[in-house]
Amino acid sequence: MKTFLISVKRNTKLFFKDKGLFFTSLITPLILLVLYATFLSNVYKNSFQSVFGSFNLQIDEKILNGLVGGQLMSSLLAVCCVTVSFCSNMLMVQDKISGANSDMLITPVKRSTLAFSYYISTTISTLIICFIALSASMIYVGIIGWYLSFLDVILLLLDVILLVTFGTALSSVINFFLSSQGQISAVGSIVSSCYGFICGAYMPLYSFGEGLRSVIMFLPGTYGTALLRNHALGGVMEELLSSGMPEAAVTGLKDSIDCNLYFFGTRVEVWVMYLITIATIALLITAYVLINIFCKRKKK
Repeated sequence: MKTFLISVKRNTKLFFKDKGLFFTSLITPLILLVLYATFLSNVYKNSFQSVFGSFNLQIDEKILNGLVGGQLMSSLLAVCCVTVSFCSNMLMVQDKISGANSDMLITPVKRSTLAFSYYISTTISTLIICFIALSASMIYVGIIGWYLSFLDVILLLLDVILLVTFGTALSSVINFFLSSQGQISAVGSIVSSCYGFICGAYMPLYSFGEGLRSVIMFLPGTYGTALLRNHALGGVMEELLSSGMPEAAVTGLKDSIDCNLYFFGTRVEVWVMYLITIATIALLITAYVLINIFCKRKKK
């Protein structure tokens, strides 16, 4: 246990000591928040207004801003929890490139201890950055239109922890097979550019074709995004209902922004989204453990 804790401390320290990697990981979510607020807020606002217009409804500007803020926050967190995990987990690959990994394995440190220490240190580093991003997002939402309850905030924290755990498990499995700086850059570029689209953070699923939408519904990241949507927008949806908006209109709004997901026509409940996310995390961690065991036996 002592060796494990020392390894976790060492990995976490090295991540924060690498100023370029740390500031890139930290600034990226904040830059995304600024870009979302600057360029996407009007797009989201127009989208909401078109939905309300189809029901001949006029909505208070503060409620509209609350909807925009909630969607921006959930989109940002859905992407950052995974992409930052890949950045934080690059230390595992860099140790392979520098030979530090081989040097540590010469010592009595077990391969399993080393592998698990990378996982835990990546989770810790990513959580710190994502909690900062969550705090910045909440400040933004508080300025434009706050409708979050205390329970919503707690559930958002839980969602972030789950998605960071998922992102760390996914990056651990993928990064295990990387062994060069070029591969690190390639994987980082692919994840950064594609993940936001395939998890439904950048564009709601209803805007995709039926075939592509059906494929995306098999991806676990989609359900993580939907969890964040539900908890970031739950309060403002309740406000819409209490202000007199018909329940059918609120349901249509939830459908349009992926608070409600439908798997081949069947609505996916929130508890099922949690179950899918947790099961995927367990599956990825199991795969990571098995890969390390198989690699150890192969080298022997």
